[in-house]
Amino acid sequence: MTARKGLLAAGALVSLAMTAPAQQFNGGIPAGWTCVGVCGTLGANGVVPLAPGGGTQYGFVTTAGGQTGVRLNGTFNGSETDGSMLTSSGFAAGSGDVLSFNFNYVTSDGAGFADYAWARLLDASFNQVAILFTARTVPSPGDIVPGSGMPLPAATLTPSSVPIQAGTNWSPLDGSSGGCFSSGCGNSGWVQAQFTIGAAGTYFLEFGVVNWLDMLFDSGFAFDGLSLNDVPIGGGGTPVSATPEPATLFLVATGLIGVAGIARRRRKGDVDAA
Repeated sequence: MTARKGLLAAGALVSLAMTAPAQQFNGGIPAGWTCVGVCGTLGANGVVPLAPGGGTQYGFVTTAGGQTGVRLNGTFNGSETDGSMLTSSGFAAGSGDVLSFNFNYVTSDGAGFADYAWARLLDASFNQVAILFTARTVPSPGDIVPGSGMPLPAATLTPSSVPIQAGTNWSPLDGSSGGCFSSGCGNSGWVQAQFTIGAAGTYFLEFGVVNWLDMLFDSGFAFDGLSLNDVPIGGGGTPVSATPEPATLFLVATGLIGVAGIARRRRKGDVDAA
């Protein structure tokens, strides 16, 4: 029984090391990521708490101070005015790997000013592989996830649809934080997106948000917890890896050695008794 408990404890240590929270944004925007417009990182703030499975900060993009010409290229174009977009550095994924992350959309706009946000998976040549999620301002009552009138996301969203929740107090909206134009303002709360990679290769993630029709009453969204098969995708000021830390390896090794010693002593005792 003692040997079995020791093996279980050692296995638990390995499991903990393999499922550490994703911490891509703890040290700011990771090196190699590219921003157009306004992108940043932030801890729990206003109506956006820390993400489930995330670190001490999340990433965000916002239309406040955004750049003209930003849009969901190739799949949805219309009356966009300005916005922001953040593209990750490349990461390797295998066929059947499950990509997951969490997002939270916040909009101070309303009525017919249908700001929107999205995330896309791009291949090594920056061609679209899949739209992972969409969110869009709609007059209340209504769902803001997935985005009304936008291409349906290929990822599985949990929950699958989200109605507007009251509250726009979030500092990345700058002067629009806490404000609201007509009906439709609010936030989505944290939503999880999961997508199964079809073919092995190098991929990029793109996160974007835009104003629609005007450049007033801004919108934005937060994202965090990026992982493949529940193993954090590396990047950021705090490196993340599926490899256990040296201290954890030492503890696991010590536990296994101790278990082996117990087993040997038990076998020796059985022989002596015989």
